[in-house]
Amino acid sequence: MKLVYFAWLREHIGLDEERIALPASVKSVRDLIEWQQSRGDGYALAFAEPDTVRVALDQFHAEHDEVVGDAEEIAFFPPMTGG
Repeated sequence: MKLVYFAWLREHIGLDEERIALPASVKSVRDLIEWQQSRGDGYALAFAEPDTVRVALDQFHAEHDEVVGDAEEIAFFPPMTGG
């Protein structure tokens, strides 16, 4: 699975993207964010406020209670602002 990071998430983690096999315990977007928090200091900092993190499964916005399923790409980004 491909994980993609944008803006301050990318800055904290130090990666634009990575390929990773998720543990079987990760079922939902929320599970994934919680697992990400445990992966090291940069990840813990990036996901310290999980409610501010937006997620897209295969380029479609996903809520935190949605099932990850067989998504090929999961993107993490901050809330969008407009003007």
